[in-house]
Amino acid sequence: MKRTQIPSPDKLPLIESLLIEGDVRDVLPRLPDESVQCVVTSPPYWGLRDYGIAGQIGLEATLAGYINKLTDIFSDVRRVLRPDGILWLNIGDGYTSGNRGWRAPDKKNPNRAMSVRPDNPPGLKDKDLLGVPWRLAFALQADGWFLRSDVIWHKPNVTPESVKDRPTRAHEYLFMLSKNERYAYYPEAIMEEGEQGRRNRRTVWSINTAPSLGAHVASFPPELVEPCLLASTQIDDFVLDPFSGVGTVGLVARRLNRRFVGVELNPEYMHEAEKILTSGSSRHSRCDALHPANSKDENQPALIEPSGSYRVRSRRSA
Repeated sequence: MKRTQIPSPDKLPLIESLLIEGDVRDVLPRLPDESVQCVVTSPPYWGLRDYGIAGQIGLEATLAGYINKLTDIFSDVRRVLRPDGILWLNIGDGYTSGNRGWRAPDKKNPNRAMSVRPDNPPGLKDKDLLGVPWRLAFALQADGWFLRSDVIWHKPNVTPESVKDRPTRAHEYLFMLSKNERYAYYPEAIMEEGEQGRRNRRTVWSINTAPSLGAHVASFPPELVEPCLLASTQIDDFVLDPFSGVGTVGLVARRLNRRFVGVELNPEYMHEAEKILTSGSSRHSRCDALHPANSKDENQPALIEPSGSYRVRSRRSA
Protein backbone atom coordinates (compact mmCIF):
# COMPACT_ATOMS: atom_id res chain seq x y z
CA MET A 1 0.00 0.00 0.00
CA LYS A 2 1.35 3.40 -0.99
CA ARG A 3 1.53 6.20 1.52
CA THR A 4 1.15 9.81 0.49
CA GLN A 5 0.48 13.20 2.03
CA ILE A 6 -1.73 15.95 0.68
CA PRO A 7 -0.06 19.24 1.58
CA SER A 8 -2.10 22.09 2.93
CA PRO A 9 -2.54 24.88 0.37
CA ASP A 10 -0.25 27.85 0.74
CA LYS A 11 -1.79 30.92 2.33
CA LEU A 12 -2.37 33.97 0.16
CA PRO A 13 -0.44 36.97 1.50
CA LEU A 14 -2.61 39.98 2.28
CA ILE A 15 -0.73 43.17 1.49
CA GLU A 16 -3.01 45.24 -0.73
CA SER A 17 -6.71 45.00 -1.50
CA LEU A 18 -7.51 41.76 -3.30
CA LEU A 19 -10.35 40.33 -5.40
CA ILE A 20 -10.45 36.55 -5.71
CA GLU A 21 -12.55 34.68 -8.25
CA GLY A 22 -13.60 31.29 -6.93
CA ASP A 23 -15.84 29.29 -4.63
CA VAL A 24 -15.69 30.73 -1.12
CA ARG A 25 -15.32 27.22 0.30
CA ASP A 26 -12.07 26.80 -1.65
CA VAL A 27 -10.79 30.33 -1.13
CA LEU A 28 -11.27 30.79 2.63
CA PRO A 29 -8.76 28.06 3.58
CA ARG A 30 -6.16 30.03 1.60
CA LEU A 31 -6.57 33.18 3.73
CA PRO A 32 -4.26 33.62 6.74
CA ASP A 33 -5.50 33.12 10.29
CA GLU A 34 -6.68 36.28 12.10
CA SER A 35 -5.92 38.49 9.12
CA VAL A 36 -9.04 40.63 8.69
CA GLN A 37 -10.55 43.06 11.18
CA CYS A 38 -14.11 43.05 9.94
CA VAL A 39 -16.45 41.05 7.71
CA VAL A 40 -19.44 42.66 6.00
CA THR A 41 -21.42 40.39 3.71
CA SER A 42 -24.76 39.30 2.33
CA PRO A 43 -24.81 35.70 1.11
CA PRO A 44 -27.34 34.59 -1.51
CA TYR A 45 -30.76 34.15 0.07
CA TRP A 46 -32.34 30.70 0.08
CA GLY A 47 -34.76 29.91 -2.72
CA LEU A 48 -35.10 33.49 -3.93
CA ARG A 49 -32.87 33.72 -7.01
CA ASP A 50 -31.12 31.47 -9.52
CA TYR A 51 -27.84 33.06 -10.63
CA GLY A 52 -27.20 30.33 -13.19
CA ILE A 53 -23.73 29.53 -11.82
CA ALA A 54 -22.58 26.02 -10.94
CA GLY A 55 -21.73 25.79 -7.26
CA GLN A 56 -23.95 28.70 -6.29
CA ILE A 57 -25.40 28.93 -2.80
CA GLY A 58 -29.13 29.45 -2.31
CA LEU A 59 -30.74 26.60 -4.24
CA GLU A 60 -30.02 23.81 -1.77
CA ALA A 61 -32.76 21.18 -1.76
CA THR A 62 -33.49 21.84 1.92
CA LEU A 63 -33.41 24.85 4.22
CA ALA A 64 -31.39 22.81 6.71
CA GLY A 65 -28.78 22.14 4.02
CA TYR A 66 -28.54 25.86 3.30
CA ILE A 67 -28.17 26.78 6.98
CA ASN A 68 -25.57 24.07 7.55
CA LYS A 69 -23.55 25.13 4.51
CA LEU A 70 -23.46 28.77 5.61
CA THR A 71 -22.63 27.77 9.18
CA ASP A 72 -19.60 25.84 7.91
CA ILE A 73 -18.51 28.76 5.74
CA PHE A 74 -18.77 31.25 8.59
CA SER A 75 -16.85 28.89 10.84
CA ASP A 76 -13.89 29.38 8.49
CA VAL A 77 -14.64 33.11 8.37
CA ARG A 78 -14.23 33.13 12.16
CA ARG A 79 -10.75 31.65 11.77
CA VAL A 80 -9.77 34.44 9.36
CA LEU A 81 -11.22 37.16 11.60
CA ARG A 82 -8.97 38.84 14.15
CA PRO A 83 -9.73 38.06 17.83
CA ASP A 84 -11.32 41.50 18.30
CA GLY A 85 -13.11 41.48 14.95
CA ILE A 86 -16.80 41.79 14.05
CA LEU A 87 -19.02 40.12 11.46
CA TRP A 88 -21.93 42.10 9.97
CA LEU A 89 -24.33 39.72 8.23
CA ASN A 90 -27.23 40.87 6.06
CA ILE A 91 -29.74 38.14 5.32
CA GLY A 92 -33.25 38.24 3.89
CA ASP A 93 -36.31 36.04 4.32
CA GLY A 94 -38.87 34.40 2.09
CA TYR A 95 -41.96 32.24 2.03
CA THR A 96 -42.54 28.56 1.38
CA SER A 97 -42.88 27.58 -2.26
CA GLY A 98 -46.06 25.53 -1.94
CA ASN A 99 -43.98 22.70 -3.48
CA ARG A 100 -44.56 24.20 -6.95
CA GLY A 101 -40.90 24.07 -7.96
CA TRP A 102 -41.15 27.48 -9.66
CA ARG A 103 -42.20 31.05 -8.97
CA ALA A 104 -44.22 33.31 -11.23
CA PRO A 105 -43.09 36.85 -12.04
CA ASP A 106 -44.62 39.73 -10.13
CA LYS A 107 -45.73 42.62 -12.35
CA LYS A 108 -44.20 44.98 -9.80
CA ASN A 109 -41.03 42.89 -9.39
CA PRO A 110 -40.04 40.99 -12.56
CA ASN A 111 -36.83 39.62 -10.98
CA ARG A 112 -39.04 37.51 -8.73
CA ALA A 113 -39.56 34.80 -11.39
CA MET A 114 -37.71 31.48 -10.96
CA SER A 115 -37.81 28.23 -12.94
CA VAL A 116 -36.56 26.17 -9.99
CA ARG A 117 -37.44 26.49 -6.31
CA PRO A 118 -36.95 24.21 -3.27
CA ASP A 119 -39.92 22.43 -1.69
CA ASN A 120 -41.47 23.44 1.63
CA PRO A 121 -39.18 22.63 4.57
CA PRO A 122 -40.50 19.85 6.84
CA GLY A 123 -42.93 21.21 9.41
CA LEU A 124 -43.77 24.36 7.46
CA LYS A 125 -47.03 24.93 5.61
CA ASP A 126 -47.89 26.68 2.37
CA LYS A 127 -47.59 30.48 2.73
CA ASP A 128 -45.47 30.21 5.90
CA LEU A 129 -42.72 32.76 6.43
CA LEU A 130 -39.48 30.77 6.48
CA GLY A 131 -37.71 32.66 9.27
CA VAL A 132 -34.32 32.21 7.59
CA PRO A 133 -32.52 35.14 9.28
CA TRP A 134 -33.11 33.97 12.82
CA ARG A 135 -32.55 30.30 11.98
CA LEU A 136 -29.13 31.24 10.62
CA ALA A 137 -28.36 33.61 13.50
CA PHE A 138 -29.13 30.93 16.08
CA ALA A 139 -27.09 28.35 14.15
CA LEU A 140 -24.08 30.69 14.16
CA GLN A 141 -24.61 31.39 17.85
CA ALA A 142 -24.64 27.65 18.57
CA ASP A 143 -21.45 27.30 16.50
CA GLY A 144 -19.57 29.69 18.76
CA TRP A 145 -20.31 33.20 17.50
CA PHE A 146 -21.43 35.89 19.95
CA LEU A 147 -24.75 37.25 18.66
CA ARG A 148 -24.48 40.88 19.76
CA SER A 149 -27.21 42.78 17.94
CA ASP A 150 -29.98 42.55 15.36
CA VAL A 151 -30.31 45.66 13.23
CA ILE A 152 -33.48 46.27 11.25
CA TRP A 153 -32.67 47.60 7.80
CA HIS A 154 -35.83 49.60 7.08
CA LYS A 155 -36.32 50.31 3.36
CA PRO A 156 -38.41 53.48 2.91
CA ASN A 157 -38.49 52.99 -0.88
CA VAL A 158 -39.16 49.25 -0.86
CA THR A 159 -40.40 47.67 -4.10
CA PRO A 160 -44.19 47.15 -3.87
CA GLU A 161 -45.55 43.62 -3.63
CA SER A 162 -48.74 42.34 -5.25
CA VAL A 163 -50.12 40.92 -2.00
CA LYS A 164 -53.48 41.54 -0.35
CA ASP A 165 -53.37 39.14 2.61
CA ARG A 166 -50.35 40.47 4.57
CA PRO A 167 -48.33 43.69 4.99
CA THR A 168 -45.70 44.48 2.38
CA ARG A 169 -42.25 43.57 3.66
CA ALA A 170 -40.09 46.66 4.05
CA HIS A 171 -37.13 45.42 6.09
CA GLU A 172 -34.27 42.96 6.27
CA TYR A 173 -32.00 41.91 9.13
CA LEU A 174 -28.39 42.90 9.67
CA PHE A 175 -26.82 40.83 12.44
CA MET A 176 -23.76 41.92 14.37
CA LEU A 177 -21.69 38.97 15.59
CA SER A 178 -18.31 38.85 17.29
CA LYS A 179 -15.61 36.24 17.61
CA ASN A 180 -15.05 36.89 21.32
CA GLU A 181 -16.77 38.51 24.27
CA ARG A 182 -14.64 41.64 23.91
CA TYR A 183 -13.98 43.24 20.55
CA ALA A 184 -13.10 46.50 18.81
CA TYR A 185 -16.14 48.75 18.49
CA TYR A 186 -16.24 52.52 18.00
CA PRO A 187 -19.73 53.78 18.92
CA GLU A 188 -18.80 57.44 18.56
CA ALA A 189 -18.13 56.89 14.85
CA ILE A 190 -21.80 56.10 14.10
CA MET A 191 -23.72 58.18 16.62
CA GLU A 192 -27.05 59.61 15.46
CA GLU A 193 -29.02 62.75 16.15
CA GLY A 194 -31.70 62.54 18.83
CA GLU A 195 -34.11 65.01 20.38
CA GLN A 196 -31.49 66.03 22.94
CA GLY A 197 -28.42 65.89 20.74
CA ARG A 198 -26.17 63.07 19.58
CA ARG A 199 -26.85 59.62 20.97
CA ASN A 200 -25.79 56.00 20.60
CA ARG A 201 -26.91 54.48 17.30
CA ARG A 202 -30.29 52.72 17.50
CA THR A 203 -31.05 49.36 15.90
CA VAL A 204 -33.44 50.55 13.18
CA TRP A 205 -31.56 51.98 10.19
CA SER A 206 -33.75 53.64 7.55
CA ILE A 207 -31.76 53.40 4.33
CA ASN A 208 -33.14 53.45 0.80
CA THR A 209 -32.34 50.64 -1.57
CA ALA A 210 -30.21 51.80 -4.48
CA PRO A 211 -29.65 50.73 -8.08
CA SER A 212 -26.97 48.11 -8.41
CA LEU A 213 -23.44 49.29 -9.16
CA GLY A 214 -23.18 46.68 -11.91
CA ALA A 215 -24.76 43.49 -13.20
CA HIS A 216 -25.79 42.21 -9.76
CA VAL A 217 -29.56 42.52 -9.24
CA ALA A 218 -29.53 42.14 -5.46
CA SER A 219 -26.65 44.19 -4.08
CA PHE A 220 -27.05 46.16 -0.87
CA PRO A 221 -26.50 49.96 -0.79
CA PRO A 222 -23.19 51.55 0.24
CA GLU A 223 -25.06 53.47 2.97
CA LEU A 224 -25.75 50.20 4.76
CA VAL A 225 -22.07 49.21 4.66
CA GLU A 226 -20.56 52.49 5.83
CA PRO A 227 -21.72 52.44 9.49
CA CYS A 228 -20.57 48.83 9.79
CA LEU A 229 -17.04 49.75 8.73
CA LEU A 230 -16.89 52.95 10.76
CA ALA A 231 -18.02 51.12 13.92
CA SER A 232 -15.61 48.21 13.65
CA THR A 233 -12.49 49.22 11.69
CA GLN A 234 -9.79 51.86 11.48
CA ILE A 235 -7.71 53.19 8.58
CA ASP A 236 -5.71 50.47 6.75
CA ASP A 237 -7.59 47.59 8.41
CA PHE A 238 -8.59 44.67 6.17
CA VAL A 239 -12.29 44.11 5.46
CA LEU A 240 -13.56 40.82 4.02
CA ASP A 241 -16.67 40.14 1.96
CA PRO A 242 -16.82 36.41 1.13
CA PHE A 243 -19.81 37.00 -1.20
CA SER A 244 -18.59 40.23 -2.74
CA GLY A 245 -20.78 40.49 -5.85
CA VAL A 246 -19.88 43.66 -7.73
CA GLY A 247 -17.77 44.99 -4.86
CA THR A 248 -20.04 47.32 -2.89
CA VAL A 249 -18.22 46.62 0.39
CA GLY A 250 -14.89 47.13 -1.34
CA LEU A 251 -16.01 50.46 -2.77
CA VAL A 252 -16.94 51.76 0.70
CA ALA A 253 -13.75 50.32 2.20
CA ARG A 254 -11.65 52.14 -0.40
CA ARG A 255 -13.45 55.43 0.23
CA LEU A 256 -12.81 55.07 3.98
CA ASN A 257 -9.14 54.09 3.40
CA ARG A 258 -9.57 50.48 4.46
CA ARG A 259 -8.13 47.52 2.56
CA PHE A 260 -10.50 44.96 1.11
CA VAL A 261 -10.62 41.24 0.33
CA GLY A 262 -13.51 40.13 -1.85
CA VAL A 263 -14.40 36.60 -2.95
CA GLU A 264 -16.82 36.06 -5.83
CA LEU A 265 -17.86 32.96 -7.77
CA ASN A 266 -19.62 34.68 -10.68
CA PRO A 267 -17.10 35.79 -13.37
CA GLU A 268 -19.46 38.51 -14.61
CA TYR A 269 -19.72 40.08 -11.16
CA MET A 270 -15.96 39.71 -10.72
CA HIS A 271 -15.39 41.67 -13.93
CA GLU A 272 -17.76 44.42 -12.78
CA ALA A 273 -16.03 44.59 -9.38
CA GLU A 274 -12.60 44.96 -11.00
CA LYS A 275 -13.82 47.93 -13.01
CA ILE A 276 -15.49 49.56 -10.03
CA LEU A 277 -12.66 49.05 -7.56
CA THR A 278 -9.81 50.14 -9.83
CA SER A 279 -11.34 53.45 -10.86
CA GLY A 280 -10.67 56.73 -9.08
CA SER A 281 -7.58 58.05 -7.35
CA SER A 282 -7.91 56.86 -3.76
CA ARG A 283 -4.80 55.81 -1.85
CA HIS A 284 -6.37 52.33 -1.90
CA SER A 285 -7.20 52.31 -5.63
CA ARG A 286 -4.77 49.46 -6.12
CA CYS A 287 -6.65 46.18 -6.17
CA ASP A 288 -5.07 42.90 -7.24
CA ALA A 289 -7.30 40.30 -8.87
CA LEU A 290 -6.82 36.55 -8.64
CA HIS A 291 -8.35 34.49 -11.43
CA PRO A 292 -8.03 30.73 -11.98
CA ALA A 293 -5.06 30.07 -14.24
CA ASN A 294 -6.85 27.27 -16.07
CA SER A 295 -10.04 29.19 -16.87
CA LYS A 296 -10.43 28.85 -20.65
CA ASP A 297 -14.04 29.94 -20.98
CA GLU A 298 -14.78 33.20 -19.24
CA ASN A 299 -18.46 32.28 -19.12
CA GLN A 300 -17.81 29.18 -17.04
CA PRO A 301 -17.28 29.31 -13.28
CA ALA A 302 -13.79 28.29 -12.29
CA LEU A 303 -12.49 27.52 -8.84
CA ILE A 304 -9.12 28.17 -7.27
CA GLU A 305 -7.74 24.69 -6.95
CA PRO A 306 -6.27 23.49 -3.65
CA SER A 307 -2.98 22.99 -5.47
CA GLY A 308 -2.75 26.75 -5.85
CA SER A 309 -2.90 27.21 -9.62
CA TYR A 310 -3.87 30.85 -10.17
CA ARG A 311 -2.61 34.02 -11.73
CA VAL A 312 -2.59 37.54 -10.36
CA ARG A 313 -3.49 40.48 -12.52
CA SER A 314 -2.62 43.74 -10.81
CA ARG A 315 -4.55 46.81 -11.82
CA ARG A 316 -3.85 50.35 -10.72
CA SER A 317 -5.80 53.41 -11.69
CA ALA A 318 -4.00 55.98 -13.80
